[in-house]
Amino acid sequence: MPTFIILFILQVGKIMSVGSSKILLMYSPSTYDVADVISTYVYRKSIVGGEFSFGTAVDVFNMVINFVLVWVTNKISKKLSDISLW
Repeated sequence: MPTFIILFILQVGKIMSVGSSKILLMYSPSTYDVADVISTYVYRKSIVGGEFSFGTAVDVFNMVINFVLVWVTNKISKKLSDISLW
């Protein structure tokens, strides 16, 4: 059970990160409205558009959200089962 809980906490941090490689294969201006996720948005703004600081800011914000999700899940796990990352 402790292994399952630790793995669950770590996987919660990946909720906002999707596999952008498959999306980039079909990426074109006609699919921007329906296929744009945070990873491809950062790619389009920073690499293609040349706005490196804006792309970095969006990516850092994404990482902060992931960290908060891990932290909250860790707190809940510690209260319910006394198993946590720290």
